[in-house]
Amino acid sequence: MRWARWSAVAADSATAARVVFLMGPTAAGKTQVAVYLAERLPCDIVSVDSAMVYRGLDIGSGKPDAQTLARAPHRLIDIRDPHEPYSAAEFRADALAHIDAILARGRIPLLVGGTGLYFRALRCGLSPLPPADPQLRARLAAEAAHAGWAPLHARLAALDPPAAARIRASDPQRIQRALEVIELTGSPLSALHRRDAGQRCPFPILTVSLEPRSRGWLHRRIEERFLRMLHDGLEDEVRALRIGASLPPHLPAARAVGYRQMHQYLCGEADRATMIARALAATRQLARRQLTWLRREAVDARVAADQDAPEEGVLEAILRR
Repeated sequence: MRWARWSAVAADSATAARVVFLMGPTAAGKTQVAVYLAERLPCDIVSVDSAMVYRGLDIGSGKPDAQTLARAPHRLIDIRDPHEPYSAAEFRADALAHIDAILARGRIPLLVGGTGLYFRALRCGLSPLPPADPQLRARLAAEAAHAGWAPLHARLAALDPPAAARIRASDPQRIQRALEVIELTGSPLSALHRRDAGQRCPFPILTVSLEPRSRGWLHRRIEERFLRMLHDGLEDEVRALRIGASLPPHLPAARAVGYRQMHQYLCGEADRATMIARALAATRQLARRQLTWLRREAVDARVAADQDAPEEGVLEAILRR
């Protein structure tokens, strides 16, 4: 009976919720829910994941396999080689183009993922920031190679305390970018972020957050998933990336959770047990940051990921709006 009721209102839902954001922490089951929705609603999936954009980052990113993609195609995966950069601004432009195309077909854009920066860029816009400067980045990287990232983080703390408070001393990519922006613009990154963030998403949005009630449940899912990745060939995948893509460890693709720890193992910086422990700890930390971000966001519905049939809860949340 419930399915008959859902089917009856699906067409009206497509009009009421023109764009759906399905957000949640890593390992919460977003892909399974998205596929369930795509088979029951007239929606097309757009990935919101900063690792899945890269070709070759398949197992460790949790990218849907070929069978899943045949059932429910995903846009914005496999669009960059691992050595190529991909910014939040590029994601926003690409996502808006896909949303336009999906809406033109009379369907619902379903944006699914866990990269909060991408969701925020799409929803709220971005402050205009200068493009990357390869020479400046190389100089900062050379400084870090000589003295470590801690002194550069200390420099950032002196120049832009709010940014340094947000950016961990162990996050070289963001430290480098913050210092780069200061040198190129003469203004702190935090000040630029406070300025007009540009045009908001021009389409009405329905936001659904898939969140576990139990942190222990999520931790078990994280461990089970990473062990499955190892079984499925994550080590061979990273070996191939290191050889075929000439992927140095400082690039964003190589620093994705799981990939970074496997790089350390393959370089002899950690044994296998330490690599697994580090990867699980880093993934739990990522999930904690994602949940903290989600709980600060204004969302239309929060659905328990650890309930029976969470996909039905998400579908109901969409259809009753």
